Amino acid sequence: MKKVFLIILLIVIYQLVNALFPNNYFPSIFQIFEALLKNLSSREIYLHIATSLLRIIVGFLIASIIGIFLGLILAYDQRLKDLKLYIELLRPIPPIAWIPIAIIIFGLGNPSAYFIVFLGAFFPIFTNTYFGAISIPPIYKNVVSSFEVSKVRYFTKILLFFTLPYISTGLKIGIGMAWMSVIAAELIGSQSGLGYFIQLNRLLLQTDNIIIGMIFIGIIGNLLQKIIEFAESKIIVWN
Repeated sequence: MKKVFLIILLIVIYQLVNALFPNNYFPSIFQIFEALLKNLSSREIYLHIATSLLRIIVGFLIASIIGIFLGLILAYDQRLKDLKLYIELLRPIPPIAWIPIAIIIFGLGNPSAYFIVFLGAFFPIFTNTYFGAISIPPIYKNVVSSFEVSKVRYFTKILLFFTLPYISTGLKIGIGMAWMSVIAAELIGSQSGLGYFIQLNRLLLQTDNIIIGMIFIGIIGNLLQKIIEFAESKIIVWN
């Protein structure tokens, strides 16, 4: 109920500001609603949404697999700690800074978007996995040593399960970063997707469609977060 009230309040405030400061590029709520109905009845917006979702799914899955595996391996074998230093050197570089290089290497389209999504999601997933794995209590290692548990069993049955809550945190942060990254990539170096939809309507000065695109981005981003949280509640039942 509070959420509904807050949404209504924001709509009323928006409309009051629109009425007090009329502007040709500042659409009213009625114009936005009309644009929403028009877009919902069009095939174009669904194609853009599907394209953005495909890019984030592919890039996020690759980032998850590599990030989790590397995080566990580097925590398990401290001889590989130098590799983490190289990864940490790349972490502060924002994904959007890689877009020109991605376009040069992969060109416009899906491959460059996959790469940018991968970069956005990889670092939070890897970092949370690594720090979760190295925080495992020494007693676990002592028990493993005492009962002569195999390295494979320790890695898959103990280390991985102990790290799952940390991995889940990394995935929740990573999906948000991945979604922001794919929109940024589509704004600059793509000819499809919700980011491209916003950029195209910016050039056409159709502010109502820009706001519609932003609404879709917010809703889908929130749904992606809820999916990760739902999966967490089903897999990490002890957390």
